[in-house]
Amino acid sequence: MKLGMVGLPNVGKSTLFNALTNAGAESANYPFCTIEPNVGIVSVPDERLDKLAEMYNPEKFTPATLEFVDIAGLVKGASKGEGLGNKFLSNIREVDAIVHVVRCFEDTNIIHVDGSINPARDIETIDLELIFSDVELIERKLDRTKKAMKGDRSLAAAVDFLEGLKTHLENGKAARAYPMDEEQVELLKETPLLSLKPVIYAANMSEDDFRNNIDNNEHYKQVCEIAKEQGAAVLPICAQIEAEIADMDPEDKEMFLSDLGLEISGLNRIIKEGYALLGLISYLTAGQPEVRAWTITKGTKAPQAAGKIHTDFEKGFIRAEVVSFDDLMACGTMAAAKEKGLVRLEGKEYVMQDGDIVLFRFNV
Repeated sequence: MKLGMVGLPNVGKSTLFNALTNAGAESANYPFCTIEPNVGIVSVPDERLDKLAEMYNPEKFTPATLEFVDIAGLVKGASKGEGLGNKFLSNIREVDAIVHVVRCFEDTNIIHVDGSINPARDIETIDLELIFSDVELIERKLDRTKKAMKGDRSLAAAVDFLEGLKTHLENGKAARAYPMDEEQVELLKETPLLSLKPVIYAANMSEDDFRNNIDNNEHYKQVCEIAKEQGAAVLPICAQIEAEIADMDPEDKEMFLSDLGLEISGLNRIIKEGYALLGLISYLTAGQPEVRAWTITKGTKAPQAAGKIHTDFEKGFIRAEVVSFDDLMACGTMAAAKEKGLVRLEGKEYVMQDGDIVLFRFNV
């Protein structure tokens, strides 16, 4: 999973990126401090993997990973090349989902690029740049489809859909808010629309508001209203607090979060929302050589899941030996789970479930 972090200059985006990834991206109080995208790779926390490691004491321990891309601050006119906009937009095109950092705090020492704090305006500024870029892509696709329709009348429905989507975008609305069926989603697969990407709004607050005043923060309320309209996720977060806990040892971090009334860090909350937005789950492989998590999309069948490990596993798939994580933990050992008939043999049509522990049998 690759998440692109976007936001206007000086909203706390690079500070948050550094805190989440410890990647050391440059962060300063002036626009375009980030020009080349910074990349940070983090492990996805999974208690199930930890328990399997205790059971097997493996030589290798490999959690799933998440890639954060810190994309430079966008400004008005980015879709026309302003502020190196075309370069930044191409970076966004490569990610699976967007973490849009929105400033929800007042601080006269940190200059806002537009001179005041207004989340609705800030969100609209970036949304419109993504939408303007999408309009150009849809116009080109619509032209091609109309030309092809002259020899194939079955494309009439596709033309109607693209014209409706173009009008929707021209009205300043994101593609993700336009109703589409599976066939229409498939039609857009080769047209990577920026405003179609799932979004998590990270409402960056002051430490005081985050500790004591989240629900009364008017800026945060604005972000929540916008997220609801778009069907996007929203997370209250404090980049400064995340920076404070980034270097703490696990025990101190847990105590600090507990004092805030939180069970998990901002990083873990973003990961959780990212998995939910993108429809991702993890299956596990376990043994003395290695305990490992593999990320797949919901609905993936066993042979395609096996292909995540190696293409030969998919080509020569015979069957999958599957036990649920909860069943294995309840039994204590794989042998006990087999004795109780909880290890199942599944074929090519089996749809993988989150937390499946799998051994794939294949022959090439």
